[in-house]
Amino acid sequence: MARVISADGTSIAYQRNGSGPAVILIGGGLDDGSENAPLAEELAKHFTVYNFARRGRGDSGDTQPYAVQREIEDIAALIEEAGGIAHLFGVSSGGMFALEAAAAGLAIGRIAVYEVPYDTADDALQRAQEYHEQLDGALVRGRRADAVGLFMRLAGSSEQDVADAMNSPYWPGLEDLAHTLAYDAALYGPPPTARLVTITQRTLVATGGSNAYFEQAADDVAASLPNAERQVIEGQGHVVDSKVMAAVLARFFRP
Repeated sequence: MARVISADGTSIAYQRNGSGPAVILIGGGLDDGSENAPLAEELAKHFTVYNFARRGRGDSGDTQPYAVQREIEDIAALIEEAGGIAHLFGVSSGGMFALEAAAAGLAIGRIAVYEVPYDTADDALQRAQEYHEQLDGALVRGRRADAVGLFMRLAGSSEQDVADAMNSPYWPGLEDLAHTLAYDAALYGPPPTARLVTITQRTLVATGGSNAYFEQAADDVAASLPNAERQVIEGQGHVVDSKVMAAVLARFFRP
């Protein structure tokens, strides 16, 4: 595990594999980089892959107070470490941070995102506010299990799904990451059209075709981006098969 130091002094842990053009993987909610590890291994056959633990997760630091800008600075530090320019792939809420990094003007080649969880409903702002309030309340009271359950329901899990997860061996690890749910929540809500239209890089907006919520969000994001490619990877859920995703990204990121 290597490290870079972000602009605010926070240590960001990452693993580097492979050779060739640089690709930085940005994980989603409740992921410390482990979920992207199989994808990193596949992509390393074609690229130099940087798979990192976002701040507050795994071996990365968590300097307070939190701000989305700090995560953009973390990505900037990794880009610098990668030689000054890199492609980005963000999965789920990680895709939101990839797009924010591009809108901030970082030195990014191409961007790929998978099932970004923007809310396109008419009451999206109200729903986001309610989620923020409920999540903040659970975290302030130290009720990490409640926070994780709230997030799972937001992502479409049933009560049985939540109960099964609570009884699984990986539940304690999810509770350990519960505080970072507030970091992802900072970008929930409607697609940020005013920022998306400023992104000039070629951008792949992908989904698995199985969830109408993510399909509509992707359609709206692709419509807002000046240079977007929309792709449905048939038969994939929110956690996409690493070999399938690697093949898609290898095609897209190649010069």
